[in-house]
Order: sequence, then structure tokens, then C-alpha cells
Amino acid sequence: MLAVRGYGSRRTAEGLIEAGRVTVNGEVARLGCRVIDADSVCVDGAPVGIAESLEYKLLNKPAGVVSTANDPHGRKTVVDLVPSVSRIYPVGRLDAESEGLLILTNDGPFADYLMHPRGGVEKEYLVAIDRRVTPQLLGAMRRGIEVDGDLLVAKRVGQLSSQTLRIVLKQGKNRQIRRMVAACGFEVTRLVRTRIGSLADPSLAPGQSRDISTAELIALRSGGRSIR
Repeated sequence: MLAVRGYGSRRTAEGLIEAGRVTVNGEVARLGCRVIDADSVCVDGAPVGIAESLEYKLLNKPAGVVSTANDPHGRKTVVDLVPSVSRIYPVGRLDAESEGLLILTNDGPFADYLMHPRGGVEKEYLVAIDRRVTPQLLGAMRRGIEVDGDLLVAKRVGQLSSQTLRIVLKQGKNRQIRRMVAACGFEVTRLVRTRIGSLADPSLAPGQSRDISTAELIALRSGGRSIR
């Protein structure tokens, strides 16, 4: 219920409950407890209102903006860039220096689906590196690389120019591409997410956002495949 009403993804809502920040009729809530419309539900003492209308936004995130709803250091966030009547939050993250497409929504189950590997939604990236691409780099990226105990695997890796790669991921580990490239002795100089599932928009300028259409949502929910 919290996820549907704009309190982040299902995992975020469960974290609020586990931390004792949610009450139902004045009693601290527990995971799995059921509520009805007549119940008084509060988060940090503030009543949870009626369900908000669901919003789905696509942002072309510029470099230097953090992928959070709030930043304790006062940096500009992706939420600052997206006009919305509801409390929306980013689905997954692009690190501050990375650019490209990012979905923001208040639909918790939809966000969970996009982020979980079983959803099968690909993310595609344009990656510039500091030196010429070598066969050894391509081979290692395609086989997978173990970094700090994580096996990092790209679904597809292609070379676009002497210093540019196109990389498709389904895994989505923290800073995955930068870690893979660094493990091979190279450095990422620019990273741009160009596609999420079937969703791409080369006409969307950095810093701009738009609503995601119903047809695009249907395609994303079908595993990111285009619908015809």
C-alpha cells in the first residue's frame, strides 16, 4: 500500500516498516500486516493520504545531477528537473557523472519490475573510454569480469569507434560498466544510457523530461519489447 501511495518502491516501503517508522491505528506496523481503507496509517507520524494518480516520466539526465529524490549535500537531483504533481522517484540510478535516460514514477510495483533482473528489461549505453579499444578489452567484457566478489556480465558489447563501445546490460550492478572497464585497465570518460527496454528518445535534450505514453508502458511491461 505504501508503494502504491508514493513512498518509494516495495523494498523502500518494507524498509520503512522494518525501521518502525510506520504505524497502523497508532500501533507500530509489522511486515505483512493488512490494512483497510478505514485504518489510520502514518509514516513518521504523518498520515498517509489517499492513493495518488500514477505518473510515469522519462528524463534525459545531464551530468552533474544525482539520481535521488533528496540530497543531503544540497546537490541538484533528478526530481528537481521533472515537473510533477505527485511524489515521484527515480527507477534505479545513474551515477552523478553519467548521463542519459532515467524513468521516474510513483508506481512502486512497476519500479520493482524494471529493476529486478527477472523482468528482463535491457539497458543500453554509449561508453567512451580513455584509450583505443583492444581485442583483449572486448573479450574480457564479453566473457564477464569478477570485481570485488561480483561477477559482472554484459549481455552484449560492440565497438562503435576506436574509443567508443555500445554495451547492453540486464544485470544492473552498482557502477557496473565503470567497474568492468577499470578492471581491464581503462577509464570511462563518458557514459550515456540511450535505451531502457524498447524506450529510447534521441530527440529528448539533456535536462528535459516528458510523459511516457501508454503504448510505451505496455511495451516496457512486456519485457521491454516493441509492440506492433
